[in-house]
Amino acid sequence: MFDTVLVANRGEIAVRVIRTLRALGVRSVAVFSDADADARHVREADTAVRIGPAPASESYLSVERLLEAAARTGAQAVHPGYGFLAENAGFARACEEAGLVFIGPSADAIALMGDKIRAKETVRAAGVPVVPGSSGSGLTDAELAGAAREIGMPVLLKPSAGGGGKGMRLVRDEPALAEEIAAARREARASFGDDTLLVERWIDRPRHIEIQVLADGHGNVVHLGERECSLQRRHQKIIEEAPSVLLDEATRAAMGEAAVQAARSCGYRGAGTVEFIVPGNDPSSYYFMEMNTRLQVEHPVTELITGLDLVEWQLRVASGEPLGFVQEDVTLTGHAVEARICAEDPARGFLPSGGTVLLLAEPQGGGVRTDSGLSEGTEVGSLYDPMLSKVIAYGPDRATALRKLRAALAETVTLGVPTNAGFLRRLLAHPAVVAGELDTGLVERAVDDLIPAEVPPEVYAAAALLRQAALAPAASGSGWVNPFAAADGWRLGGERAWTPHHLRLPGHEPVTVRVRGTADGGTEVLPDGAETPLRATSGALSADGRRFAFVLDGVAHTFAVPPDGTWLGRDGDAWQVRDHDPVAASLGRSAHAGADSLTAPMPGTVTVVKVAVGDEVEAGQSLLVVEAMKMEHVVSAPHAGTVAELDVTPGSTVAMDQVLAVIAPREEA
Repeated sequence: MFDTVLVANRGEIAVRVIRTLRALGVRSVAVFSDADADARHVREADTAVRIGPAPASESYLSVERLLEAAARTGAQAVHPGYGFLAENAGFARACEEAGLVFIGPSADAIALMGDKIRAKETVRAAGVPVVPGSSGSGLTDAELAGAAREIGMPVLLKPSAGGGGKGMRLVRDEPALAEEIAAARREARASFGDDTLLVERWIDRPRHIEIQVLADGHGNVVHLGERECSLQRRHQKIIEEAPSVLLDEATRAAMGEAAVQAARSCGYRGAGTVEFIVPGNDPSSYYFMEMNTRLQVEHPVTELITGLDLVEWQLRVASGEPLGFVQEDVTLTGHAVEARICAEDPARGFLPSGGTVLLLAEPQGGGVRTDSGLSEGTEVGSLYDPMLSKVIAYGPDRATALRKLRAALAETVTLGVPTNAGFLRRLLAHPAVVAGELDTGLVERAVDDLIPAEVPPEVYAAAALLRQAALAPAASGSGWVNPFAAADGWRLGGERAWTPHHLRLPGHEPVTVRVRGTADGGTEVLPDGAETPLRATSGALSADGRRFAFVLDGVAHTFAVPPDGTWLGRDGDAWQVRDHDPVAASLGRSAHAGADSLTAPMPGTVTVVKVAVGDEVEAGQSLLVVEAMKMEHVVSAPHAGTVAELDVTPGSTVAMDQVLAVIAPREEA
C-alpha cells in the first residue's frame, strides 16, 4: 500500500477519497485553487497544496501543477476522483512518466473507452450488443446530419470525448438538426476540449442501467451488480439505486458478463462502469452505451449493498494487490438509493444557482449517509460542477430505502444556496417512482407537478414574524422594557395599528404582510391581499438559534433559519426572503424592469451577444447566451421591439437577476 496519495480533485469526492485514505492509514494530499483555499477537503486532508487561481483550466485541469504538487509532497500515487482529469489519458500517462501511480486504468484503456466511437467498435467485436448509430470519427456537420437521417428521427447527439450528459442533444425534428449540432459542439468543446460528435438512435422510454466492474492487474475481473440510473433530467442522473427492480437474476448475470467482457476487451484495471440502455418492455434487449473509466458519482449505492469500499479496492488494485474474491463471492443484500444535491433552482427551470452556505444540516446514521464537500461559510460559485453533495439511504428492501431517503432529504438544509433537495423528495414520492416504473423521460414528464407554483403563505408569515421580533426593544440592565417602544401596534383608546413588512422572493412579485399584537397578548398576521387576519404566535427561536417555530391559524410550523433570518428552510425546500423597499423600487431602475427588461437567469458568464443597441428584434429571438457550470442558457426577446440598452459584452460576469438588456416594445402602427 502507498504511504502518500495526492487527491487531484475537490468537493465531495475529494472528501470521500480522503476518508478512505485516513481509514487505511495513508497520508492524504489535497490540492486547491484560490476559490477553495478554505474548503472542507483542504481542512480534512493531512496536507494541502495551492495549485493556481480559481478557473479550473489554471488549477484542477493543470497537469503540470498537479504533478508539481505531488513531487513537493512526496506522493507516490494520484487519485483523480471523477470529473476534471479523471478520464484524461494524457494525465494518466504523465503520472506514469513522472514515476507516479495513477489510481485508475491505463492511459491506453482510458483513451480507447473515452472515444465512444472506438469503444463501440471494440466491445462490438467482443460480442457486446451496441446501440445502432453512426460509425467513424471526425464526422462533419453534414455527415452527422446525413447519418441522423439514415438512422431516422428521433436521434441523440453525443460528444465522443465526454460524459455526464454535457453536450448531449435529443433531436426529434430534422429541421432542428443544424442548430442542435452547433450547440452540442459548443458544449462539448467547452466541457472536454473536443467537439467530435456521434449520433445514435434514440430509444423511447428507455431505462439506463449500468454495471459496476472491478479488475486487478492479474487478469481477474468481476462485476458488482447493477445500478438503475433512469431518473434523469437533461441527461444528468439525479437519483440512482441498486439493485434495479427491472432485472431478474438471468438478465443481471447476462449483463454482468457483458460488462466483464467489455472490461477485458480494453485490458481494464481498477473500478469502472459499463453503461447500458435497456428497453423498459424488453430488459433482455440491452445495448452498450459507454464505459466510464473512473469511479462513478453513484458508487455509494453499490458499496452499501455489497459491503465493499470501492475507493479502498481502487487503492489496493493500484498498489498491485489481486482481488481478494471471485464472482461467486459477490452478494447483493438489501437496497440503496442515492439523491444528488445540486446548486440549482427548480423554480427557475433548474438554472445553476450560487451563494454562501449560511446554515447546513446533513443527515448521517440510521441507514443514511451523506457524502459532502460543504461546510457553513462555503462559497458556491459558477466555476465548477453544481453537485454539492449526495444523500444515500439503505434498507432491507426498496420501500424502506425510499422512505428513509425522503425523510433524510426533508432533514437536509443548505440555506444560502438554492438546491433541488425538495424537488428530489417530491420525485421520490411520485407513484411511478414508488412502483419502480422508471424511464429516462419520466422526470421531464412529471416535472411541472413536482415544483410548487406558489410560495406557501406560512413562509411569508414566518419572515414577517422574524422581522417583527427583531423590532422588539432591548431590556435594560434591570430587565425593564419600555412598553412605548414595543412594536405591537398599541394605541391609546383605539384599534391597534399594523406593522407592515414588505417582502420579496426572487422570481415573485413583492408582498406586504402585516403584524400586530392583540389585547390578550397574542399576535395577528394579515397576509398580502387578505381581509381577515389570522391568529398566530409571535414565534420562538430554538436554543441554538437555528430553528424558528410558530403557530399560524391553529397549525404549527417550524423552519430552519440562518442568523440573519433572510432564508427559510423546510422539508428540503428553501426560500430567500428579501426586504423590499417600495419607494426605492419606484425611483430606481427596477420600476421599469418588467416585460421589456432581460435579466440574468443565473450567476454566470455571458458567452455570446448577438445584437447591438438599436437592432430590431422579434419575439422569441435569441439575443444572448449565459453560461454557468458548463451549461448554456439562451436569453430570448420577450416581445418584438428595439434593443434600447445593452449592458454586457462577451466575457462579462453577471449576477442572478442582473439587467442584461432592455427591449423597447414595438409600437403598433
